Amino acid sequence: MSQKDPSTLQKIEAVIFASDEAVSAQIILQVLAEELSAEDIDAGVESLNASYASTGRSFRIARIAGGFRFLTLGMLEPTLKKMLAPKIQRKLSQSVLEVLAVIAYQQPATRGEIQQVRGVSPDYAINKLLERGLIDVRGRAEKPGKPLIYGTTKEFLDFFNITSLKDLPKLREIRELVQDKEIQEYLASSERTEEYEKKEQ
Repeated sequence: MSQKDPSTLQKIEAVIFASDEAVSAQIILQVLAEELSAEDIDAGVESLNASYASTGRSFRIARIAGGFRFLTLGMLEPTLKKMLAPKIQRKLSQSVLEVLAVIAYQQPATRGEIQQVRGVSPDYAINKLLERGLIDVRGRAEKPGKPLIYGTTKEFLDFFNITSLKDLPKLREIRELVQDKEIQEYLASSERTEEYEKKEQ
């Protein structure tokens, strides 16, 4: 028995679902290789979201970092928080997060500028962030020695589920997050993991 050919909506849904990062309308169009426009992709996503809403699905397709990605509904955050926190912990320790914050808010930033803010060498954290694709090299500063300058990437936006740098939380909001007891415990645990990794290198 032959299977029915998938519809355009199914193809759009499949491409977004299969991607491990936000996928742009242009990429979807390339994959589908059909006579469609970006407006057709937008309309398709709206149709899919309407279907998810009408059937009580726990997720939607959201616009993030210039593309589309499946996200669970905000009201489910308390349910997923404890499951996701260890995953975030393994990816970013406290010291790496601090360096990332300096780069995000002051970019483009050099190693020297980052060290001036934190008081310690940022080399380990910068290397980790480069490995994970959260930052990249933007060129060289017009300063003595022409040091490399760093900025955040599209993957950074995708990782933190924000559309642009304008959506970065205010410093007051960051302080409130840092005071959260659970977050402190996760970060303290990941800091110990980072120290172990350094010793193993």
